[in-house]
Amino acid sequence: MYKTLLIDDEQIALGRLKRLLASFEEVIEIVGEALNGPEGIQKIETLQPDLIFLDIEMPLMTGFEMLSKLTYMPLVVFVTAYDQYAIKAFEEKSIDYLLKPVEKERLFKTIHKLKMLQPTQELSLTKERLLELIGQISPKKEMHSISVKSGDKILFVPLSEISFFQADDKYVLLNTIDSKQYLMNHTISGLEEKLPVDFIRISRSTIVNSLRIKELERYFSGKYLVVMNDSKNSKLESGTTYQENVKRLMEI
Repeated sequence: MYKTLLIDDEQIALGRLKRLLASFEEVIEIVGEALNGPEGIQKIETLQPDLIFLDIEMPLMTGFEMLSKLTYMPLVVFVTAYDQYAIKAFEEKSIDYLLKPVEKERLFKTIHKLKMLQPTQELSLTKERLLELIGQISPKKEMHSISVKSGDKILFVPLSEISFFQADDKYVLLNTIDSKQYLMNHTISGLEEKLPVDFIRISRSTIVNSLRIKELERYFSGKYLVVMNDSKNSKLESGTTYQENVKRLMEI
């Protein structure tokens, strides 16, 4: 039995979730509800539930902001409009999510996952681990260009003119669609965090502009050659640990 708190600013969505959870009363004991982040914090700290169902987009404070302020951390099931790729990190870390509107069939899978947890298994995440995961799915700031040094000047290269980024020893090279190269001080991992979702990492050393991909060619050991639509028709080899990203390219 999980002591459960529901947090959502939409009363209709909250009521629907409560009705659906009533079918699983052998697992879920609803101990309270909250309509916003500040109220959620107060009730979590007071009631110390085992589990919360948490909306992400709320006025006053987002679900993420609310979690960052907690001292007691329950197990979290997100109720969200985010797509499945954006929150894949949560699914892989055994935190579940439900897309709105919540369907009973999908909720059944969440309940089954909760049933399968062992009694001795740690139910709550450390605050640091949860914030790390939140960082992976937080919406990236809108960007239109990126700055590079050229002699004594600072140039602003439009993202639409970038073909790919590639690490070369200790540096990263920005490659444009007309095959110009600019040396950057950023790391590949740092760029991956900042760039919009159109830029996808295909290997440890390479990030490509998915809008500038011409074709994919099958390569050795399940890898691919990503052929860019730039002046050189650049061919970039994918890495084995980034196969999921390449699969995403095929679904665009």
